[in-house]
Amino acid sequence: MAAAAATVAFPAASQSRPGGGAPPLVKPPRLKPKALVGLIAPGGIVSDSLIQNCVANLEALGFDVRVGRNIRAQHGGYAGTVDERLEDLHDMFSHREVAAIWTARGGSGALGLLARIDYALIRRKPKIFIGYSDITALHLALLRHAGLVTFHGPVASSTFSEFSVSNMLRILTEPGTKRVLAIADENLALSDEMPQFRPRTFRAGIAEGRLVGGNLSLLCATVGTPYGIHGHGHLLFLEEVGEAPYRIDRMLIQLQLARMLPDASGVVMGVFQKCEPADADPSLSLAETLTERMAEVRAPSAYGFSFGHIPRQVTIPVGIRARLDTEMRTLTLLEPAVS
Repeated sequence: MAAAAATVAFPAASQSRPGGGAPPLVKPPRLKPKALVGLIAPGGIVSDSLIQNCVANLEALGFDVRVGRNIRAQHGGYAGTVDERLEDLHDMFSHREVAAIWTARGGSGALGLLARIDYALIRRKPKIFIGYSDITALHLALLRHAGLVTFHGPVASSTFSEFSVSNMLRILTEPGTKRVLAIADENLALSDEMPQFRPRTFRAGIAEGRLVGGNLSLLCATVGTPYGIHGHGHLLFLEEVGEAPYRIDRMLIQLQLARMLPDASGVVMGVFQKCEPADADPSLSLAETLTERMAEVRAPSAYGFSFGHIPRQVTIPVGIRARLDTEMRTLTLLEPAVS
């Protein structure tokens, strides 16, 4: 009875490889000019004006847009029920002409889809899937159960800065190797007045591994489930927004206890936005919290790279091999992310 209950709760677990390992990696076909891209909302609700903004952003990049049939649905703060959001996700992967799937926003709710995703369908029909924040849950699950390389990058409603767009399109359209993701000059310039942009090295060195990670809260939410990070030796990347330092501390301790930090080949952090303590609260600062917690990590690790809830962000392919160089402040992709 217990085994049957576990199968009902986590149907995707039965699709895993023996020992819980991920299937072999599959890379989606590269994105071509004037391609048809699908727009869906796997998490938070979206308004008509936000949908219009998403479509305008994607059309400005030269793509045609197919909007999910349930994208305007609402179930509390979610963009429809789990069934409605799953229908749009599966429909876009099934559609013959859709080349890429763009998420409209993050928010909350993607975690609820994981146990009912048709991972076999997604592996049969690999496509570019892109987003960040709450979408982290889908990146982790699609890598672990479909072996699909996905892309932690701007959602369709993001502010499409020149830096973000040029970096994103090179990665999605050109199957080149050894692409260097450097910190944006504009982000470095902000570090004088905005300490959250200030790069810091916790432990110097060079590390290589498969890129896994995303939003810290969502990473922690998948710990102990069949959908989180599996294995060791990964190059772990982390970002966060709107969390107080004590919560950041607690989440990093969780990753420490779950062996994700000790077993990582390296740790690269983006910009943690709006994560300073409230004025009236006794608290360590964000910088003090990160420095104290990362002192326990022996692998090369650094903070302040250009990803997270910021306008100028790089697109990070989840699942491919990369190299972190803390001295050069670079993250180098060591293989193509698309086929």
